[in-house]
Amino acid sequence: GLQVLYSIMNRDPQWACERAFTPWVDFEAELRRQGLPLYSLETFTPLRDFDVLGFSLQYEVCYTNVLTMLDLGGIPLHSRDRTLEHPLVICGGPGAQNPEVLAPFVDIFVIGDGEESLPWIMERWMSLKEKGGLSRADRIAAIAGSTTWAYAPMFYEPEYHADGTLAAMHRTRSDVPREVLACTITQDFDDIPLPTRPIVPFVETTHDRIAIEIMRGCPWQCRFCQSTVIKRPLRVRSVETIVQAALESYRHTGHEEISLLSLSTSDYPHFEELVHRMHEVFTPLGVNISLPSLRINHQLRSLPKLMQGVRRGGLTLAPEVARDDMREQIRKKIKNEDLYEGCREAFKNGWQRVKLYFMCGLPGERVVDLDGIVDMAEHISRIGKEVRGRYLEVTAAVSNFVPKPHTPYQWNGMQTREYLRWAGQYLKKRCQIRAVQVKQHDIECSLLEGILTRGDRRIAPALEEAWRRGCRLDGWKECFQPAVWWQTFADLGIDTAWYSQRSRPMSEVLPWDHVNVKKGREYLEKEQTRSLMQLQVMADAR
Repeated sequence: GLQVLYSIMNRDPQWACERAFTPWVDFEAELRRQGLPLYSLETFTPLRDFDVLGFSLQYEVCYTNVLTMLDLGGIPLHSRDRTLEHPLVICGGPGAQNPEVLAPFVDIFVIGDGEESLPWIMERWMSLKEKGGLSRADRIAAIAGSTTWAYAPMFYEPEYHADGTLAAMHRTRSDVPREVLACTITQDFDDIPLPTRPIVPFVETTHDRIAIEIMRGCPWQCRFCQSTVIKRPLRVRSVETIVQAALESYRHTGHEEISLLSLSTSDYPHFEELVHRMHEVFTPLGVNISLPSLRINHQLRSLPKLMQGVRRGGLTLAPEVARDDMREQIRKKIKNEDLYEGCREAFKNGWQRVKLYFMCGLPGERVVDLDGIVDMAEHISRIGKEVRGRYLEVTAAVSNFVPKPHTPYQWNGMQTREYLRWAGQYLKKRCQIRAVQVKQHDIECSLLEGILTRGDRRIAPALEEAWRRGCRLDGWKECFQPAVWWQTFADLGIDTAWYSQRSRPMSEVLPWDHVNVKKGREYLEKEQTRSLMQLQVMADAR
């Protein structure tokens, strides 16, 4: 997303779009010691001197990064304290789907795609700036009142019931919408130019490759997945557009790997044609084609032969759960036979290891579901032994389920710390094959994510206070300080379990209800009702 917006803005000669990132803790300390502001990478311009400062929020646990960058950039943390001399602060991305925890710090949240909304906001903001005569608040209101997808939280006040639940969100001025009515959608996906001149780093990086988004959205509707909801409708690029963009990017960068990106790459409607064309063009150039997590279906059995030119380090698959009844519950309809035969063919064609993504703590989870995770991983390792003469490495990467806004599970509670610890220990003890590993995501980090993901504006003071107490880069294990977070919540009298672990009735007003997404609440309620019925069937079958 960053590369796409960077490319689009810089193609227009009236804009200069530059980058800045949250500095590591040692660099932050040095900037503060020297009295230097955080600056852009391209021209070393202090952040406070830009017209607009945009944050891409990919993950809620990175919220403290926003405060760090604002403070180091010489910009007041709170929107209400900024003047006409300060840049407009906007945010978008998955982490903006519940904007309330960051509401005091952000001027405008952009809900939806950014390819068309960012240039529009820039033009509108600069036009208002050139005309003059309006206060900063009036300028922000003029933008928010002119479209359905820009949410300016400073003009909305929450009202709470006596029990602490949200009663309503009231606008404080009449020239802004009552709610965000619709997200911005890039309709003509094939016509939006891809970034074919990405910046090439002069040091080795984690994602040292060309990334081409071949499809946006997903044809499936898994109940746990926020992306499949917020990225609707499904849009695809043509094979020729993808191949030409990849070739142009290669000529401009020299990268030796091209990644074909989407939520479900193998569901791209012209997948086989695309892979054949990519091999024709790039195999003679010595360029590898890599594919992200693949969907498990009948097509998986033929993919290993189809992907002869793909780097064969490891095969990454996301079954999420291991039993059929739980698959019905989460609406991920896959078959074990397709998974096992796909792995068998992959091992025959040179793949050496498999990584499987699972979740624990899902609604209705039982011990047999945990058993199924280990059984599936060990079965695949045994298939490797049948094919290659030794148990092949299989990693079960287990994430802790966090119910996300705008999904059918948004009313469900998250599991407790005690349960998640027990589940992780149980999974690891169940493993009998040394080549099989279970790796569980950091539980404390998941619990924090649950609070920030499902929080309202009353969490914002805790976010700021935890940041002032030294919380930085919380998405990085070596920096994460859970004890500081939990003490901060306790000191401010915040019941963390009330936010993250409490199941919520469908009648309750949720902190993000005023942000509308495709299909809306009615669809989510229907899916939640179906989920509850399936959970009852599972319980009766015990």
